[in-house]
Amino acid sequence: MNIAIGTTNRAKVGAVIDALTPLYPDANFIPIQVDSNVADQPFSDEETRLGAMNRARAAKEQTGANIAFGLEGGVRELDGILYCCNWGAVATDTTVYASSGAQFMLPNEVADAVRAGTELGPVMDAYTKQHDTRHHSGAIGIFTDGLIDRKDMFVHIVTLLIGQVRYYEGK
Repeated sequence: MNIAIGTTNRAKVGAVIDALTPLYPDANFIPIQVDSNVADQPFSDEETRLGAMNRARAAKEQTGANIAFGLEGGVRELDGILYCCNWGAVATDTTVYASSGAQFMLPNEVADAVRAGTELGPVMDAYTKQHDTRHHSGAIGIFTDGLIDRKDMFVHIVTLLIGQVRYYEGK
């Protein structure tokens, strides 16, 4: 089975591989950089979900894989609090399934910088004085004191998605 992943981000690629290797040990994983066709910093559940779906569709079209995943992180405002939100999608030959994952509030210092127009990844790098946090722990790793990292959060979403594919399509 060929499984495309609509990104080359290490945390996202690792999540797909970790979630699916036990189910499909002979799978060929194909990470490919594709556009989300949404803002670099999606600012709603709707936009973040659309970005994940666009990535899944593009990865499927560009690789011809059996299935293709798109994973997207974004932010959303609720009652004056900025939350990090995460969505994933999987494209099959017949449809695109989508699922969301963990959402957690961002501290005001981070939220204010994102609201001012800076993407969360660079804000987190500056906040933590680290480099490429989006490829490793991510904001969720920082704000859960390392109890869960970005890859693990996306493993959960990929598991939800493949469960839908297996239930509805028997793959």
